[in-house]
Amino acid sequence: MSQDSHHGKWTISSSDDDDEAVPLSGTTTSEPRRPAASGQGSHRPASPQSPRLEAATVDVKPEPADAPVSSLADGSEAGRPASTDQLNASKYETSPSLAGKRKKEALDGSGWALSDSDDDDGDVKGKSLGKRAPPSPKTKKPKVETERPPSPHGRLYYIDEPEDFFESSIPRLSDTYRFYLNKVTGLDRKYNSGALHIRDILSPLFGTLKESAQFNYCFDIAWMVKQYPSEDRPVLIVHGDKREAKARLLQQAKPFPHIHFCQAKLDIAFGTHHTKMMLLWYEEGFRVIILTSNLIRADWYQKTQGMWMSPVFPRLPEGSGESAGESPTSFKRDLLEYLASYRAPELEEWIRRIGAHDLSEARVYLVGSTPGRYVGSDMERWGHLRLRKLLYDHADPVPGEERWPVIGQFSSIGSMGLDKTKWLTGEFQRTMTTLGKSSLRYPGEQCLHFYISFDRVVTAVRLLCPPAGGSLPYSIQTAQKQLWLHSFFHRWKATATGRSHAMPHIKTYMRASPDFTELAWFLVTSANLSKAAWGALEKNSTQVMVRSYELGVLYVPSAFDMKTFPVHKSQFPVSDSAGFPVPFDLPPTCYSPKDQPWIWNIPYSQAPDTHGNVWVPS
Repeated sequence: MSQDSHHGKWTISSSDDDDEAVPLSGTTTSEPRRPAASGQGSHRPASPQSPRLEAATVDVKPEPADAPVSSLADGSEAGRPASTDQLNASKYETSPSLAGKRKKEALDGSGWALSDSDDDDGDVKGKSLGKRAPPSPKTKKPKVETERPPSPHGRLYYIDEPEDFFESSIPRLSDTYRFYLNKVTGLDRKYNSGALHIRDILSPLFGTLKESAQFNYCFDIAWMVKQYPSEDRPVLIVHGDKREAKARLLQQAKPFPHIHFCQAKLDIAFGTHHTKMMLLWYEEGFRVIILTSNLIRADWYQKTQGMWMSPVFPRLPEGSGESAGESPTSFKRDLLEYLASYRAPELEEWIRRIGAHDLSEARVYLVGSTPGRYVGSDMERWGHLRLRKLLYDHADPVPGEERWPVIGQFSSIGSMGLDKTKWLTGEFQRTMTTLGKSSLRYPGEQCLHFYISFDRVVTAVRLLCPPAGGSLPYSIQTAQKQLWLHSFFHRWKATATGRSHAMPHIKTYMRASPDFTELAWFLVTSANLSKAAWGALEKNSTQVMVRSYELGVLYVPSAFDMKTFPVHKSQFPVSDSAGFPVPFDLPPTCYSPKDQPWIWNIPYSQAPDTHGNVWVPS
């Protein structure tokens, strides 16, 4: 079966890419670990091709290559083989490495550094009348031990934000939901009012930091260290790298003796440590932040990201019982259970510390994924079955709920096969449409899935420098097997938050009313739309298999003494409105007949971005 498109004929494989051959937890395979993205089998090339920026005439010397990234998770976060991980020590959030070519008319004033030398100053004419002495030979600069690795995005990747980008006082924040967006450079100041940068979060304005733990997928250690107010506070890095990738990560941290590591166990093939969480231990107490950003500068610069930031939890009185400090949402118990699932000695001290604090103010539910195969009651501990149980136990039915659509917004899509009923409109839709104990079951399609329309990608802010299109790794190999999915796609539009052109790396899921003025629930998470992230039923639905670590928080109106959440239409500047701050515009805008999803490994040579760049995989 085949289908023609603007990019030639797509040959559609008849294989269904299920995961029957995945080994049990704790076992390893003898074959090399392939990127997991979409389960593409033999139809997927050994590694993604490297895109380049193409122009008509002028070649730009390429930066050092980054390693290929597969299409399972989001750009920087795609599942990738441990033995063939990224070539640089830090895993920047991009697709494959870029060799720049650029349209001639866009060269001047673009901010691009086209020279391959930092020493481009011309000769300066001497003012004396005497004979000018010959210039002394240039001495090679000694390499600084703490120097960052070369950036695949060019030297401008390391430029600093303007000083007024950071707060000099505690920013005005909406404390009702404690859901915040990241700051985005280049926006009107009002759209960053109430938004946060990592330097704001780690500043003394939010607490006197004693120690921290950073759970994430991508790290630029040198950049991360600069975001802290002091370099002498211990930092624990929780990661999923193995072998060469792990060695490169450790190499990054050599200049920083206060950084320590904890390696997450990934016992099931193609899984990733995709959780993004900060644990911050202050002199004043303890804070948890669950977010969608990697610990790389690109993710905190011009992308739409989100986070839940807890209040500062105070320390419990000495002698408090084990159940002390629990919240109505059982957040403390669930966080401790999630940390215990790592089975890591390095986290035992953090588990003890959290147990000694009062987390009763938490009003969200934790939704996590950890790798494994689960049966019986354990099936409801992780993944989408965990979300289903929470919605069953704590969400309230609404009148006419069959007309309340589910909206999913994410930055990557895994392989779901030729048949949409096999996972998406089967077990996953049943989870997403659960609404209380009297929930109805619908045979129809209740999901409205957001993805990014092609024109929104090419007009995005600084699309290819750094290349935001690489943050949306939906491959042609995956797309051609699930053409049915395109009928679910809608356009990214975020005028209310000023972020229509800030590429969305945030992941959110929600149930909205037919007029899009109310929400039955809202979830912000690290999980993209994939079986690896959410889990998939096996063995006639008697077992669920989850590949990756993920983490998010669920907002349910009953935890806020509400029936539903009103949608906040005008979020910026920050106000005391009780409306929920949805990060994009509602209602969603359907694809037009000319819209296509962004495919990261096919050329877009006829449609330059706002800087004149085109995306051409080599």
